[in-house]
Amino acid sequence: MPKKMFGTDGVRGEANQWPMTPDGVLKLAIATGKHFIDSCEGLRAGHPKFTVVIGKDTRLSGYMVESALVAGFVTMGIDVILLGPIPTPGIAVLTRSLRADLGVMISASHNPYTDNGIKFFKSDGQKITSKDEKAIEAYVKTPPALPPATAFGKAKRLDDALGRYIEFAKATFPRGQRLDGLRIVVDTANGAAYKVAPRVLWELGAEVIAIGDDPQGDNINANCGATHPEYLVSKVLEHEADIGIALDGDADRVILVDEKGVVVDGDQLMAAIAQRWHARGMLRGNGVVATTMSNLGFERFLESKGLTLFRAAVGDRNVSTMMHEKGCNVGGEQSGHVVLNDYCTTGDGLIAALQILSLIQETKQKASQLLSVFTPVPQKLHNIRLKKPLNFDDPALSKAIGRAETALGLTGRLLVRPSGTEPLVRLMAQGDDELLLTTVLHELADVVETMQFEESV
Repeated sequence: MPKKMFGTDGVRGEANQWPMTPDGVLKLAIATGKHFIDSCEGLRAGHPKFTVVIGKDTRLSGYMVESALVAGFVTMGIDVILLGPIPTPGIAVLTRSLRADLGVMISASHNPYTDNGIKFFKSDGQKITSKDEKAIEAYVKTPPALPPATAFGKAKRLDDALGRYIEFAKATFPRGQRLDGLRIVVDTANGAAYKVAPRVLWELGAEVIAIGDDPQGDNINANCGATHPEYLVSKVLEHEADIGIALDGDADRVILVDEKGVVVDGDQLMAAIAQRWHARGMLRGNGVVATTMSNLGFERFLESKGLTLFRAAVGDRNVSTMMHEKGCNVGGEQSGHVVLNDYCTTGDGLIAALQILSLIQETKQKASQLLSVFTPVPQKLHNIRLKKPLNFDDPALSKAIGRAETALGLTGRLLVRPSGTEPLVRLMAQGDDELLLTTVLHELADVVETMQFEESV
């Protein structure tokens, strides 16, 4: 068993490999139930039983994970409400609206279908804390005693879960405004939003062309969705659409494509929303929370408006935490996780896209005009697949990072971090000199790859 189960965003790994095995998921559910019952986060007045809601995306392994979770929670005397395929933000919403004590989403987000994962939400719709994760892992390593046979929980399915989330999403769109006259291509990545996203857009009046909406259990994120926007680009141009919307497998992130076929990332999306909300007096915290990955051009744009870009560690949970600390209501990641906490406690790709569609209808601007808010600074990203964990304390790596930072100077940025979801180390450099960025990353990558070779021999 690995020392650490939780990564950047919950538990994730290859299906039928620890911890995403029937046994591993069962132990995780028992441990999670024990921790939260003991913490008395549930059992509020009028709640004789601790209640958990469980949703999932469309991966074939979701059936196994769902069954193992139900077995573990019911064993601990917890009642379970099963929602079926639903976007991750839908779990955050319904955990609160159903007054449940815990929400669970079965998804590996943008990863291939052979992976799966589990995300946990507390009763307020916020993701569980690192302190919670450590306590749960302790119970996995040392399983708690099981309750007596008289204490089993029950499991049932909620038939109208999607309808509830659809109505919630529509309610975030300005009252009295419609999407009539807009032709929208929406790519749901054969994932959790394959029903709800096209339905919401259609009910609001748009002409909708849905792609990536035929989940088969093994095609989630496969050459489609937010991680492969090239398919959406081709369809936007083919159908002469006004805009394209690409969600990832669990629909907590979004990438947009304008009518010219230009891909628009989360930084530009956040900039467009922040600019409009600031002009209306709606932007709180005098800034936006993004991450260390966000573009310097975004930061410079906000500074030109008298606003601040607050940088959090990568991960939408870290973004949400800093948004609370800074009093901000707009935050997110360049990858497309956009958190608008006036509406939702976690990243919601559909709700973020609806805000942009509202601006298009209000301003009568083309998507290409509205979403080209700032000029990005050149940015290079290089991922290196690891055979073994990288030793960040190695003097050779420390010196290489120091040389790179010196070369970039005060007008550049360097980020070296392990992926929290895959066996990768991510190298990112930003600055005005694109050739320098390429040189810096090549030299740093050589050091990392040499270290991997030396450690493996």
